[in-house]
Amino acid sequence: MCRHVFAFRLAMIALAAPVALVHAAPGLAVRLVGAAVVVTFMGSYVLFRDWERFGPLLLRHPTLLVLDTLFGALPLIAAGPDSVLAYVSVCTPLLAGLVYSWRGAALFASLQSLILLLVHIAARQPHADLAQSALFPGLCLIVGAAGATQRTLLLRFGEATRTLTAVQARLAVTEAVNAERARLAREMHDSVAKTLHGVALAADGLACSAGAGRPDPALIRRQADLVARSARRAAAESRELLTDLRRAHDPDRRTDLRSELAAEARAFSSRTGVPTICRTSTSTSTTSTTTPTTTTVPVTGREPEPCPPPLPPLPPAVARHLLAIAAEAMENAHRHAAPTCVEVGVDVDGGLLRLTVRDDGRGLPPGTTLERLCGSG
Repeated sequence: MCRHVFAFRLAMIALAAPVALVHAAPGLAVRLVGAAVVVTFMGSYVLFRDWERFGPLLLRHPTLLVLDTLFGALPLIAAGPDSVLAYVSVCTPLLAGLVYSWRGAALFASLQSLILLLVHIAARQPHADLAQSALFPGLCLIVGAAGATQRTLLLRFGEATRTLTAVQARLAVTEAVNAERARLAREMHDSVAKTLHGVALAADGLACSAGAGRPDPALIRRQADLVARSARRAAAESRELLTDLRRAHDPDRRTDLRSELAAEARAFSSRTGVPTICRTSTSTSTTSTTTPTTTTVPVTGREPEPCPPPLPPLPPAVARHLLAIAAEAMENAHRHAAPTCVEVGVDVDGGLLRLTVRDDGRGLPPGTTLERLCGSG
């Protein structure tokens, strides 16, 4: 706002300077008027050009604006109260209101009004009435009040903006905390809670086997091994969750879903004994409890199919959700379908990432539809 006022001052001084120099008396008077024009013009130019640097100096030293007002009075006396320089005089209380608030606006409006009245008296215009003489002094008072009001509005708007920014920051922090809590709850439900439930079931089975009339040592040993493996898995999942919570957030970090999905398939096959085939955009691996992961290339008499697009690295949150979905689907297949083989696949199809889990189990009863499943929960 102050920069716009100085731009207006520059234009008015440039227009009125020739008139002031022409009307000034030869000799010392014209030199003083010329020096005053140069000082006021260059001062306005410096503040217009680099307000961020010199504006605080004007704010700390009101004397600079007083000197500018006195220097500006010399060209005004030479050009007369009816010249364009009268508009430059009106800019002074406006600047004072914007920079120094109400007290500064009142002081500089009074000073500038007094100068304008003295210029009118010195001009000795016989046809000038009182209303014409009081026009610009009254305008100085009005403009000074307008500048102070504008300053108050700008300060209040800035305070409201800072308050709104702080509220938005707090809301963003709250949303981030809630999202992290929801994510942690999902992770606990999909991993640790499910594994601990399996540990409890295995421990119940072990207790029943140990309390039987004729306990089977081999069965007890297998059930004890199952409890131990499940407990180790729960501990590993807990460590993974804690590591993920401690890890610094890096927006550029990416996860290779292909290797993570293959590791999840190996862990599922090792835990359940169900052979698992993991298919991705670039490889096909088969895992079971007895054979390590191998890469197989089918040999047929047909022409090779075009290579699908490679699987892009994913953000950790997206990869974590996809792995949880795949693990839950494989676990459901093992629990309810009694499969002899489970196939997990991930590829890119038309710009979309597609995750597929298939099994050769008994499937759903005949006549089952998605609507009925949704209705029954």
